[in-house]
Amino acid sequence: MLKVSIVVPVYNAGRYIEMCAPSLLRQTLGEHAYEIIYVDDGSTDDSAQRLDQLAAQHPHVRVVHQENSGWPGKPRNVGVREARGEYVQFVDQDDELTPAALEHLHRLATRNRSDIVLGKVIGTMAGPSNVFKRTVERCTVEDAPLMESLTPHKMFRRGFLLAHDLRFPEGPVRLEDQLFMVRAYLRAKTVSILADHPCYVWNRRDDGGNTSSRGSTPEDYYGHLRTVVEAIKKETRPGLLQDHLLRRSYRVELLRPVGEPRVLQRTGKALERYFDVVRDMALEAYPPGVRDGLPALTRLRAHLLEEGHLDSLVELARRTRGIRPELTVDDIRWRDGKLHVTTTFGMRRADGEPLALVECYGRMLLDPELLDGIKGAEGWEVPHPLGHAHGELLVHDTARDLWWYPDADLTPRTQPLGGGRHRVVLTGETPIDPLTLAGGRPMEPGRHVVWASAQLLGVGRRARVTRSDAATGGADPDVSFGFGSVRVGTRPHLVVSGWGGPDGQLRLSVRPPSQATLPHRIFLRTTSAPPIRRAARNVLHHLPPDVRRRAKKLARRADPWSGARP
Repeated sequence: MLKVSIVVPVYNAGRYIEMCAPSLLRQTLGEHAYEIIYVDDGSTDDSAQRLDQLAAQHPHVRVVHQENSGWPGKPRNVGVREARGEYVQFVDQDDELTPAALEHLHRLATRNRSDIVLGKVIGTMAGPSNVFKRTVERCTVEDAPLMESLTPHKMFRRGFLLAHDLRFPEGPVRLEDQLFMVRAYLRAKTVSILADHPCYVWNRRDDGGNTSSRGSTPEDYYGHLRTVVEAIKKETRPGLLQDHLLRRSYRVELLRPVGEPRVLQRTGKALERYFDVVRDMALEAYPPGVRDGLPALTRLRAHLLEEGHLDSLVELARRTRGIRPELTVDDIRWRDGKLHVTTTFGMRRADGEPLALVECYGRMLLDPELLDGIKGAEGWEVPHPLGHAHGELLVHDTARDLWWYPDADLTPRTQPLGGGRHRVVLTGETPIDPLTLAGGRPMEPGRHVVWASAQLLGVGRRARVTRSDAATGGADPDVSFGFGSVRVGTRPHLVVSGWGGPDGQLRLSVRPPSQATLPHRIFLRTTSAPPIRRAARNVLHHLPPDVRRRAKKLARRADPWSGARP
């Protein structure tokens, strides 16, 4: 038996066939171990001829031609039926796999006898996702955030699909991916998540032809979403798990038309039409526990929706749109070969005041100034202000468009503001280890920029970690200095940290061995602030003479943190 069958539904793919095919044809798993099954869904362009030519040139490629079904569901089902591999990997016609994707995914799958394996997704259609924060050997939908990843670009054990008769809806069915995935997750005994290696490249087509971009009416779209909701309710008993599984579709799909920016982009009858459709569904399809488990502002939107306050939803969106992240770098230094970054993350309203909580007769109320005059939002209580607060630092490998998560989370706490007012903040020290950051491997050469991401009281924001936010210990805020470098790896790479770009964003520049010329671990450059200059001189004084000469020479060059050089 082959190890893996790649199944690719195709309809009028044209030149995208040749753009996708090389990544599938040259997998490190080896041609003898896998096959590629293209299912042509009655293409009317030259896709059929392009596919037949590929099959003629490559023995591990097969092509199935069928009449047009109008959607990817039937071609995928046909591909599963035709597959000879132990596992099936679904790939869309305009996407790609990284060279070792099948090898890494199959190894994880066989090690755990997994029913489903999620591979780290990158590309122009994908941003950073907490689902791929860490590699997880074994999990289920009950103990992992699998519902946050409902696209079918995953590896499935074929025997699992056949045993449970798991098939995609056929014909023009919106959200067919979600319906398939929730049914699969609810039946899977073992799911694995591969976060250490990028696997799937999810691309945005330059001609705007991604199938996910097809339009639909609100009645049609939410009618299909109702089918997904009913599938979850059918397979679970009422209670905490069911509410948890339904919460994602309520938060993401149902509230989307009544939150920013969508509710501010539609007006008149178009907005009212969406409002009526999603309100009916909120009242009819979701148990009360779904709404009750949402964070403060999200739960308020759900309340205003179900109570019929469209004008209040629009005004709330106007005000929350102006909420901005506030990130403070409290400390930053190299220690034991890791860059330790201590941060505090909070939120401020559009007027610059902190997003606050106010104590009132033993209750904690959501910022009354933010909600002032919004009908239905008066005295909105926040019983568990820390319950939904979470955040972390992220490092973006810009050359490869990869996001990596250092091994630390920020800790939520309340910060008193005086007069019975408080704010929720996230604080903590995040060690960035150049030797292990990239999925347990050393960072690759190139430029890596540091961000912070947080969810506070139902507001999600991502912020740059910038020089303007850094603590200076009373020194001139315009001081420019590098705070260290380390050499990592068996063939040492030089990792240099500093502020760069127009915003002074925290960057780690990784230089390959041929450019790793600084032989000492610490180098400082200063332009002002006498205490810092004295510290730099003390460091230089204790360096060997040849190293000191090199350091002084480097200090006279252009500012290495300006972003002009990697």
